[in-house]
Amino acid sequence: MRSTRPSFTARRERGARRRTFPVPAAVALASALALTVTACESGDPAADAQASASATAEGDGKIQIPDDIKDRLKEHGIDLDKWRDGAWKNWDRDDWLREAEDFINPIIQDLWDPDRMREAQEPDQAVDEGDLAGDQGVTDPTPEPVEAQGVPASYHTNAPEAGKLLFDAPGGTMVCSATVVKDPANPGKSNLVWTAGHCVHAGKSGGWFRNIAFVPSYNDAAMSAVELQSATKEEVAPYGVWWADWVQTSDQWIEQGSSTGGDGAAYDFAVLHVTPEDGNGGKSLEETVGSALPVDFAAPAVPEMESLTATGYPAGAPYDGQLLYQCEDKPGRLSINASDPTMYRIGCTMTGGSSGGGWVATGSDGKPALVSNTSIGPVTSGWLAGPRLGDEAKGVFEAVSGKFAGQ
Repeated sequence: MRSTRPSFTARRERGARRRTFPVPAAVALASALALTVTACESGDPAADAQASASATAEGDGKIQIPDDIKDRLKEHGIDLDKWRDGAWKNWDRDDWLREAEDFINPIIQDLWDPDRMREAQEPDQAVDEGDLAGDQGVTDPTPEPVEAQGVPASYHTNAPEAGKLLFDAPGGTMVCSATVVKDPANPGKSNLVWTAGHCVHAGKSGGWFRNIAFVPSYNDAAMSAVELQSATKEEVAPYGVWWADWVQTSDQWIEQGSSTGGDGAAYDFAVLHVTPEDGNGGKSLEETVGSALPVDFAAPAVPEMESLTATGYPAGAPYDGQLLYQCEDKPGRLSINASDPTMYRIGCTMTGGSSGGGWVATGSDGKPALVSNTSIGPVTSGWLAGPRLGDEAKGVFEAVSGKFAGQ
């Protein structure tokens, strides 16, 4: 986690809440999960600039940006050359883009090398059990912990839609988990990825994170941390690095989301449109990995749902963030705020870094579908909770899908 953060022991002693946020590049710390929700409106000028800014690389390996696009980015105070040379590390509050329409994420060629991917840490986002004592609404008894099971290699064979989400935050280089999902506007050629809102936006305390990229089937061969130290980029990211050229999340996360407590957890989801760092011969993400999950916004209610399977790359101790795990359990209900939708909750020992990972169940059509994502969990890491995907989530999803329809 971030080198500036207090130790896990210190956080637990003061009853701090944590959520599964980005994890700084350093040493994986404690187990804790995060919740977040981000804004979901689109702004065409910034979006078009973002899409163009992540297009092509030429001779010197630097991204070539058309002059008109550079001008648009400069309206946000961004000079592409300075940005690539390290200006993105400036997290001054006055310069940190926050609003939904302000999302900017220019590709920086080869920024995500094997070492940087390996060292990314899990986010500091979890809740203390005591924080839930005053909850109202429908909350079922706390589930028994379910031991996370390692997904067998190759990950592409056994969980092809899963991957790692990498990004930079004020605390350092972070990691979450994410899932390739189907795009109704581009059947069979989706470039959409589902994750948690807190993995892309800091909520009420800040703005959009930077250098957001998705790595499908990260460490596909399930190499150990020692083996990964000498692994090539092709071994670590066999299906490439895919940069987000547009991201949307819920307005509730942007307005209410916090790195402590459960604020915004019921709206902690985000949808990314991604583009390959290397061009990938024009193939979409779905074509590249060979699979994508449908998203079900009308999944059966908790009492009728027999089981949920959560998938992710837990990075908090005792995990190291390099291997893919899953938990399967019958879900219960968790209500953090009576005015917000009730969340799903399952027993699971996965920790920070698994945030944003997809929750799969039998959908309303009887087939497997993504119905939620990891949002929060306790400091003690015995369970996970994820948002129920309703009209707000559907609106975010359809906005991103529609924005890139036919592309």
